[in-house]
Amino acid sequence: MSPTLKSLGIDQLSVTQRILLVEKIWDSIVSDEASFPLTESQTQDLQRRIAAYEASPKAGSSWEEVKARLKKSS
Repeated sequence: MSPTLKSLGIDQLSVTQRILLVEKIWDSIVSDEASFPLTESQTQDLQRRIAAYEASPKAGSSWEEVKARLKKSS
């Protein structure tokens, strides 16, 4: 049986504490990148995107610009 929020006591944490816990869990997953090997296709796509960024780093939009556009359209 999988652990539940209640059995782990997570339901007793504040929202802030739960968010911090999620961040720590996510960081522990990301740090174990060998557990998520990329396919050849994914590797090629990432290399293409990195090359495009390096060729023109200002070509994209910042997160702030994207958020502003999304807020305008809603």
